[in-house]
Amino acid sequence: MRRRTTGLGAAAALALCASLLAAWMMRPDESAGPCLVANGPTDLPDLPETSGLAVSRRTPGLLWSHNDSGNESILFAIDAAGRVEGRVRLDGRTRDWEDISAADCLADHCLYIADIGDNSASRRRFRIYRVPEPSPGDARTASPDVFNATYADGAHNAEAMFVVGADLFIVTRDRRGLVYRSSVPPSGGDDLEFKRVGQLDLAAVTDAETSRDGATVVVRTSREAVLYRATDLIRGSFAPVLRIPIHGLNEAQGEGVALDGRTLYLSSEGRPWTSGGSLMTLSCSF
Repeated sequence: MRRRTTGLGAAAALALCASLLAAWMMRPDESAGPCLVANGPTDLPDLPETSGLAVSRRTPGLLWSHNDSGNESILFAIDAAGRVEGRVRLDGRTRDWEDISAADCLADHCLYIADIGDNSASRRRFRIYRVPEPSPGDARTASPDVFNATYADGAHNAEAMFVVGADLFIVTRDRRGLVYRSSVPPSGGDDLEFKRVGQLDLAAVTDAETSRDGATVVVRTSREAVLYRATDLIRGSFAPVLRIPIHGLNEAQGEGVALDGRTLYLSSEGRPWTSGGSLMTLSCSF
């Protein structure tokens, strides 16, 4: 009996050590390249499938996000700590919206909603919605400009869009990260054709966004956030200026990215045992 008890105790101790070792190995890093984790990960219980992420142009310190397809078409206004400051219903129906981008427009500041998801690469057309950026306290957006869009070379699946000036860029979610570009007209109702202009050589891109000052574009995968000069992309050069390894942050399912000066925001879907996604804020020295 004594030997059996001793054996059980040793097995329990070994299991405990293994559990502690696994927990230590899964502990997220506190830094990512030139960036330090400043806040988070913070739970986002209202955003279990957070997808796109954008820094507000209208309200300093505010971010916009939304859930993936299968959820209501609601834009969530959140602060840098992940607190929900508002829920604004999009005045329109989406099929598989994957990204949100903030940019200047004729209405001063606008949000662009990219209904571009196409896992089976079978959609003949997809849609881009543009609305004046709402206030967090608004119940609904204004009636959006709606642009029906196609790719010049056939259907693609994509989750990332960003805006530079009057041009929209889409990055495909595949093994290459193909870049497509189209100029957006002042008013809605027109058809857009996106033409291939380059390739990022990034696999499984989940989001992209232009920085609040318009100078930098950040593109993310689950493993890295990659920075480009907006002027380079406009003239057709796709060489990155900085690659930030983020896989050590141990996000559950990294999805969103946004950049405001030297502050990098990352959002992630939740794990199977959690009820929501998460937001992480990084302070960078680049």
